[in-house]
Amino acid sequence: MTSTDLPAWRPTREIEFIVGTPPGGGQDRPARTLVRILESAKLVDVPMKLTNLPGKGGGHAWEALRARAGDPHVLSISAPPLLSNRILGTSDFDHAALTPVANLFTEYLAFIVPADSPIRDANALLARLAADPGALRVSLATAIGSTSHIAMGQLLTHVGADPRRLDLRVFESAPYAVDDVVAGNAQLGVISAVSARKALEAGTVRTLVVSSPTRLSGVFAGAPTWTESSVPCVIGQWRGVLGAPGIGAEHLAYWTQVLGAAVANARWQDELAAHDWTDHFITGATLQSFLDDERTFTRDMLQALGLVSPP
Repeated sequence: MTSTDLPAWRPTREIEFIVGTPPGGGQDRPARTLVRILESAKLVDVPMKLTNLPGKGGGHAWEALRARAGDPHVLSISAPPLLSNRILGTSDFDHAALTPVANLFTEYLAFIVPADSPIRDANALLARLAADPGALRVSLATAIGSTSHIAMGQLLTHVGADPRRLDLRVFESAPYAVDDVVAGNAQLGVISAVSARKALEAGTVRTLVVSSPTRLSGVFAGAPTWTESSVPCVIGQWRGVLGAPGIGAEHLAYWTQVLGAAVANARWQDELAAHDWTDHFITGATLQSFLDDERTFTRDMLQALGLVSPP
């Protein structure tokens, strides 16, 4: 993309990416990757900085973004807690109060156990959950009601157990949940697949199963999907880009086009493969419908988990 291809509006000062997880977390990784590509490919011609405001599953970052109404020079990474926080009352807004620019990819989940765990495979895990869901301590990120929590709810519903009996340890970033499993504080971790990669390569954890529609590659190539066990648990953590509320159509057009150029870049495609990210780039009306549908799905699942009362 050349400068003549860009919309009429262009940034006039530094761009700030406000990220709702610590460095290395699930929202931090795509933001840093985008910044590198946007700068190296010269898709933006002003400086860019990244600010980490972890907490509330990303909520602190989205609150900071919301406070910058009308400012097209600030962005954030979207993730499922944007919806669940609103449904659970942790926040009083969701995507409708911000400006969704694009969805980027889906990050599927890995169900990991300590390397010496007696739980050898997906069927053994299901048996343990069916016998006593509260006897299995589970580490996950980034909040109650997160995608990982919902995935566990799907499993317990499948085996006829009460998902409200889960014994959860919740961390603000997936790498912390992995460390918790390695330390032996939890018998199971449910986290974004890429977050388990280092521990898998070190041999300190094993992957029992993944939540992707088809098998992942690399260190996950030997891990079956839940679909292979006829378990309805195909679920992932989507990541996208948000703008501040009230930005103009010209600002949205600029960022939509710039992000489209970024995801077409060969370096972005390499990052998708390296992080086990599944491409899901959508914008405009398709994006709005996707987020609205995700809000309905999330509300239904949080009701099943006993976290929200039926309307």
